[in-house]
Amino acid sequence: MTEITPLGIEGVWLYKSSVFGDSRGYFTEWFKSEILTSTTSKSLDVSQANLSKSKKGVVRGIHFSIAVEGQAKWITCVSGRIWDVVVDIRPLSPTFKKWVSTELDANSGKSIFIGEGLGHAFLAMEEDTIISYLLSSPYSPNEELVINPKDPDIAIQWPLEELFFSPKDESAPYLVDLIETLKESPHTGSN
Repeated sequence: MTEITPLGIEGVWLYKSSVFGDSRGYFTEWFKSEILTSTTSKSLDVSQANLSKSKKGVVRGIHFSIAVEGQAKWITCVSGRIWDVVVDIRPLSPTFKKWVSTELDANSGKSIFIGEGLGHAFLAMEEDTIISYLLSSPYSPNEELVINPKDPDIAIQWPLEELFFSPKDESAPYLVDLIETLKESPHTGSN
């Protein structure tokens, strides 16, 4: 059984597929485009696929793209466990600055679909956590932006005490400093 449910911010859905396990391990269908399209009327044409490996306590994000074509993401935890966060950074959205979180782990059959114009971050909850990202547009350094994951206006309540940030994420500007850039972006400047 597969289901997709909205997560409280327009453009964010939790995908849950059955996990079939036995003494050999397990099998799950972690992405099916026809289910995404039929349930959400969205599609994900994959342009790039990434893997990241993180130690427990590592925070990655809040990242987003201002690419003209936008950048949707499909996030799956393939080893370990993450606390995944999506932030509404669209200034004209009724849920602007709201964030939603959910846990993903390697055995749950869960993935997150994040539509264009939203910020994404996650916290590795276990050692050697590996995440798979499917992206609708390729990485473009000039169009990839970061919001500080400790931004007090967003106020994410990270569930671990000891956190580790990259220098780029920790020194990133707050959302208020990026508002004009967001208003000019085709995917964050409107709902």
